[in-house]
Amino acid sequence: MLAALERAGFVVIRSKGSHRFLQHRDDPARRTVIAIHSGDLPEGTFRDILKQAGLSREAFLKLL
Repeated sequence: MLAALERAGFVVIRSKGSHRFLQHRDDPARRTVIAIHSGDLPEGTFRDILKQAGLSREAFLKLL
């Protein structure tokens, strides 16, 4: 997830524990937070991250 968001233009602006706070380098209003944990990301959390990042599921999958 983190690598795909970085390919989409996001950069880590800070970290706290296992959470990474990301901001888009061209549009600072686009921000999201992801948690670095083992296991699968819940579907609702995945959708929320994509919504905050302004990405569709298809666009995200192309970044993988």
